[in-house]
Amino acid sequence: MTGLDIRGLALTISGRRILDGVDVEVPSGQVTGLAGESGSGKTMTGLAVIGLQPAGAKVTGTVAYDDGETVVPDLLALRPGAMNRLRGRRIAMVFQDPTASLQPMLSIGTQLTDHMRHHLGLSRAAARARAIGLLERVRVPSPEAALKKYPHQFSGGQLQRIAIAIAIACDPKVLIADEPTTALDVTVQAGVLRLLRELTDDLGLAVLLVTHDLGVMSAVADTVAVMRNGVVVEHGSRYQVIREPRTAYARELVESLPHTPPPGVGEGDA
Repeated sequence: MTGLDIRGLALTISGRRILDGVDVEVPSGQVTGLAGESGSGKTMTGLAVIGLQPAGAKVTGTVAYDDGETVVPDLLALRPGAMNRLRGRRIAMVFQDPTASLQPMLSIGTQLTDHMRHHLGLSRAAARARAIGLLERVRVPSPEAALKKYPHQFSGGQLQRIAIAIAIACDPKVLIADEPTTALDVTVQAGVLRLLRELTDDLGLAVLLVTHDLGVMSAVADTVAVMRNGVVVEHGSRYQVIREPRTAYARELVESLPHTPPPGVGEGDA
């Protein structure tokens, strides 16, 4: 299987067990949803995979990476320098709040091109041309003008699209999206979800979509893993988990969904 294979992932902070043997497959060309209430360990799973766990945390288990070209038997065993070369190049992450992940004092163009010049070794002109293409791909209006602007000059939905453009700038094979639509209204949310689905299909990305919202999962995920207290308690196809949950906890999450359908990936855009 190409993508990520997470096995027995455990994380302890100051003696407290946060993750307790997480098993999840994240295959290429699919969106794998990781759902659960606050404190279930879903965000910490994504952070641990790319080595961004809190200082002092003890992490065990294995995370195998395979994109068909580069094979890493266990990301957790990499030295910091090796992980830094992989992170941003082969594995990228989109965070919940783009205003926190983007540098407010740097232009969008600088944040896009510096990233590519570092990892891909592109010239300034080549990086700028690629940046324009990326902004077009994620449908940010007037890409050339957008390069000169700063984060505060964009809406929340446009900022999240820019954050996604930065994440895919170096052609990663794995994308971890941590609650990428939580701060957005439902119409903008639908556009961002559709974009993630398109990128997964077009680029063959292995996407791990972390969210507390099973409605989001029902709109875009291929498979869904449900977490509780640091453990995956249910893992199956989107249809099975949403329509025929096997565990009482997953059933409670499904029953808490609004009766109106979630925003579809084919509906309004930002």
